[in-house]
Amino acid sequence: MKNIKEILKERILVLDGAMGTMLQRHKFTEEDFRGERFKDWEHPLQGNNDLLSLTQPAAIADVHRKYFAAGADIVETNTFSSTTIAMADYYMEDLVYELNYESAKIAKQVADEFTAKEPHKPRFVVGSIGPTNKTASMSPDVNDPGYRAVSFDELRIAYKQQVEALIDGGSDLLMVETIFDTLNAKAALFAIEEVKDERGIDIPIMVSGTITDASGRTLSGQTAEAFLISISHIPILSVGFNCALGASQLVPHLEVLSAKTGFAVSAHPNAGLPNAFGEYDETPDEMAAQIKEYVEKNLVNIVGGCCGTTPEHISAIANVVKDIKPRIVAG
Repeated sequence: MKNIKEILKERILVLDGAMGTMLQRHKFTEEDFRGERFKDWEHPLQGNNDLLSLTQPAAIADVHRKYFAAGADIVETNTFSSTTIAMADYYMEDLVYELNYESAKIAKQVADEFTAKEPHKPRFVVGSIGPTNKTASMSPDVNDPGYRAVSFDELRIAYKQQVEALIDGGSDLLMVETIFDTLNAKAALFAIEEVKDERGIDIPIMVSGTITDASGRTLSGQTAEAFLISISHIPILSVGFNCALGASQLVPHLEVLSAKTGFAVSAHPNAGLPNAFGEYDETPDEMAAQIKEYVEKNLVNIVGGCCGTTPEHISAIANVVKDIKPRIVAG
């Protein structure tokens, strides 16, 4: 199979869209989340989308299949919250290895199906590593600024468990994504480097931050350039932004990254900004028109969608980028 670094030199790669948006269409009940295996679990499980890799694996495979069919080159594993830290909300810390392993395995099986059918267009699986629900650089208690709900070491250990299982399950790449606190991301990147050293392997790493509002900063206060500088010591495949904002709002931040880095640049924005009901209204055509600005300005190498995006959005984006030369990457 062609090396992803080589393919990045040839064309813009397409990432998938939202997993959660697709799963909401199923209107899964508490019983659906539990399945047979967890029917007697003492705590509510509805909303634990990562658990569906164990209780509704066919639904997860179907989402991956739809995104590949829409033109995605890369799909993300259903593991955004699959760390012991995030799974503590459901008292499911002991399931973390299995959740990551099975999620990667499901995605890899579907990727292999499509690669077998279209060998000229290999499909890849990226292990999704979310930010956890705790922050290492800020206090959750306004009255105690020095307090931290989690330590760097606790994060490193949690991420390491996740990374090992994602690799064992068949992930081709790893993505530390939706980064609102770069210290959390550094713990994840440190854990990945540890696993690479221990196993003597090299696996490409994508890093994707999130600009949380019009200030143009991450939640922990970094500008796009500061974010880039603070993660550039790691040998990564790509750096970019996802979530929080719509495609057009990301342009100035992508311009900064594109001008300042030799890494590939990625973007997977939301389908616009959420409406009063927390839903996303931007149509595939509207979003694709904004993504067109990315490629016309030669800002990106990898593009996809985050909250509110569907296979229809990804298909429209894939059509926009299909004949466009990618931004030149160093190395």
